[in-house]
Amino acid sequence: MLALNVQNLSCQRGYNRLFEELSFTANSGDLLRITGINGSGKTSLLKILAGLSDSQKGQIMLGENLVKSPKYQQEVFYLGHLSALSGQLNCLENLEFLTGLNSATASPLLLEALDKIGLKGYQNEYCSKLSAGQKRRVILAGLFASKAKIWLLDEPFTALDRDGISLVEACIKTHCQQGGICIFTTHQASNLPNQKTLAL
Repeated sequence: MLALNVQNLSCQRGYNRLFEELSFTANSGDLLRITGINGSGKTSLLKILAGLSDSQKGQIMLGENLVKSPKYQQEVFYLGHLSALSGQLNCLENLEFLTGLNSATASPLLLEALDKIGLKGYQNEYCSKLSAGQKRRVILAGLFASKAKIWLLDEPFTALDRDGISLVEACIKTHCQQGGICIFTTHQASNLPNQKTLAL
């Protein structure tokens, strides 16, 4: 059984202590929503769990694998709240880079992912020419192609219309039903079922 264990995690940014002695476990199938006011540490927590930032104290393990170890990082897909796309690359090239951070994904699967997120035929379109919602969809297409077991999603519904939100919610629901773990933040209403909440 998949288990992400966080023990006694503390985070400080400048003179601000965002959270301390934070402990929780997320198991296979769990959908965990992180809540809190702006500046409470939601994004910082996701970055720490993704191995992109360091905590001042604590331990993070996926099974027997510590955060930042190769086996841990291979199982993590992180999606930040910023676009993180290169305008000089087309949609397919950006998606190849994003998914390649974990493991290489065959182009046919990436094309299928773009199709599922509503960007069929956009693979050769440069991202500099896309709308904010389309740019967001390029990144979110990575969810349909990712083989990672842990999804860390910071404001995944930003810039999406109702249909786009429904697509992403369905993808997250399927991921958790198949034994994956999803930890996310959002300021928007979410219809995802069986959400657990972690308040910062």
